[in-house]
Amino acid sequence: MDASHHRGLLDALQEAVWLVDAHGLTVLQANEAARQLLGLSSAQLVGRRIESLCVTPEDLLFWSEVAGGACEELHTETLMRHADGHTLWVDRRACLVQADGAHPHGRALWVVSMRDLSAQRRGEEEREALLVDLRSTLESTADGILVTDLAGRLRNFNQRFATLWGIPEDLLQQRDDAAVQAWMRRSVTDGAAYAARLAALLDAPLLQSSDVIQLLDGRVLERVSLPQWSRQRPVGRVFSFRDLSDQLAASQRIEELSHTDMLTGLPNRRALSQRVEYARAIAKREHSGFAMLFVDLDRFKQINDTLGHAFGDRVLREVAQRLRDSLREVDTVAKLSGDEFALLIHEADARGAEHTARRVLEAMGRPFGFDALSFTVTASIGIALFPGDGESLDELTSSAERAMQGVKDSGRAGFRFHQPRKDVDLLARMRLDHAMRQALLDRRFRLHYQPQLDLASGQVIGAEALIRWRDPLRGEVLPGEFIPVAEESGFIVAIGDWVLHEAVAQAQRWWQQGRRMPVAVNVSALQFQQGQFVDTVRQVLKSAGLPPDLLELELTESILLRDADEALRRLQALAELGVCLSIDDFGTGYSSLAYLKRFPIQRLKIDRSFVQGLPADASDAGIVRAVAQMGRALGLQVIAEGVENEAQRDFLREAGCHEYQGYLFSPALDLAAFETRVWGAERPAIRLVQGGVG
Repeated sequence: MDASHHRGLLDALQEAVWLVDAHGLTVLQANEAARQLLGLSSAQLVGRRIESLCVTPEDLLFWSEVAGGACEELHTETLMRHADGHTLWVDRRACLVQADGAHPHGRALWVVSMRDLSAQRRGEEEREALLVDLRSTLESTADGILVTDLAGRLRNFNQRFATLWGIPEDLLQQRDDAAVQAWMRRSVTDGAAYAARLAALLDAPLLQSSDVIQLLDGRVLERVSLPQWSRQRPVGRVFSFRDLSDQLAASQRIEELSHTDMLTGLPNRRALSQRVEYARAIAKREHSGFAMLFVDLDRFKQINDTLGHAFGDRVLREVAQRLRDSLREVDTVAKLSGDEFALLIHEADARGAEHTARRVLEAMGRPFGFDALSFTVTASIGIALFPGDGESLDELTSSAERAMQGVKDSGRAGFRFHQPRKDVDLLARMRLDHAMRQALLDRRFRLHYQPQLDLASGQVIGAEALIRWRDPLRGEVLPGEFIPVAEESGFIVAIGDWVLHEAVAQAQRWWQQGRRMPVAVNVSALQFQQGQFVDTVRQVLKSAGLPPDLLELELTESILLRDADEALRRLQALAELGVCLSIDDFGTGYSSLAYLKRFPIQRLKIDRSFVQGLPADASDAGIVRAVAQMGRALGLQVIAEGVENEAQRDFLREAGCHEYQGYLFSPALDLAAFETRVWGAERPAIRLVQGGVG
């Protein structure tokens, strides 16, 4: 057979083929496919030594062995080099055949056929890269991931899944689906319910679900299940597992702290409020009453000052235990603040309340002994009876506290029932109410401003507007004296509107000078309940032309409880105006996580009563940390008031609070003093602003 006949046969083949002389190992012929595969012409291939076309050491070794007569056949994947320099993978077969004896090149030839694997290799590499990316993605997520087919057989998982369920590595390596599912079923508290739920998910390929699983070791897992799709049809199911144990424990701890005093373990004011409501329901149903005792330790400050707060905390814990021992199981002792306690005595009249007060005084009369030190701690007790001295917790504790103050004034270490106000007290309040109304007409009220600072940067970021009043006859009248009278008479609405107008006008003047200074204004419960309150705020902002985000309304916690639905509507309307909403004196009322999540509140202000004892008072420290943690969880800014020293400020910063105000930086100042304190001698940059809001 001549060379042209060989060439015709070779060119008809789709695979690249060489004929190689077995003796000289030179290429005798190469078909068109071979020339295209390597980008070489027939002249460049024919006559070349086969070694010159080898790329890998393995190929060189093979052909050297061929030259020695050691090999007769080869099938392997190898690399070849294209004429342009790039390498390509080929599937290569080489076999030794005996040629026609008349062939001019001898009797033996190597037939080498090659098939281009480059596209196949690229596809494999791409698939391998995708698998690597998928695996790294699965391993990088914080959730445990399990992928099953429609029958529930394991197809994939990450290490986090194995860790969450505690599945042994050898069990997973065996790929024993039944054993893994059995392990998971045995790990939950209710294996039958778990199995039934899993079966229901597998029976509904399109179902999406989310549920919670309780493990035997006490941990709680959230399980989310989604269908897995391929080519627009479900092919399996993806389960993700997340450990909720720490999150639930933190939420439970916050809820406990919101009801419990950390130092003594006693119920706090919020918990007491709930129990008072329960006692009211019983009393009204059975036409009975109950008593509230307000217990305040005498000269307790001397213990803290002389022996230290740690010693004082030990005394408070002992006092709490003695108060518990003095009551029946149905009664409640709660810690209100510092060294103040409240005792709720169910179904008690004046005689029953007196017996309880005497038991408390007797218990407190026993000497205290710590570290070889013996001393006495006495208490003053005020008593209020339901319903004569009040119906709500605030009314009863206020009545009992006034009675307790009478004990203090008369020598301490005793008890006294609440007495209605005397006529002289009512007359004095009437006169004060008249003087307030006249002061508003005569423009005798003025505003002072207390700076609010960012704890991280130390920069002044806002100001709280506080009302002040100097009367020609009375002199300086403290807000704590006239504000309660104004709230009782309803005049607080007019005062609140005046403060709102004045504060907004001043904030506008600052803004017009190029000074951005948000101003916070206190809003009383009665003022907030006025039907036109939202319209008033809107009109004040519009008239002044102040951007709404420069006004903050500080609301009391009681606002949230009077009529929750109506309060929500008004708060949402105010939020739509763009003003900032905050809860003032947080922790002294009855706010719950449910209210804070529901209402559009942006800031929480920690009451000064929880700041005064920082950082030594464990109870105050715990409450502040809990409020800060809760604020972060809800995305709220947390500001503390009443900060008087650097230790308090540093503790608040470490606890996660965002802002503070107090005497450490500055008390409330008149306008000129405030501007000097904040901006010094800086001259304002006058900026002309067109009318309108924002």
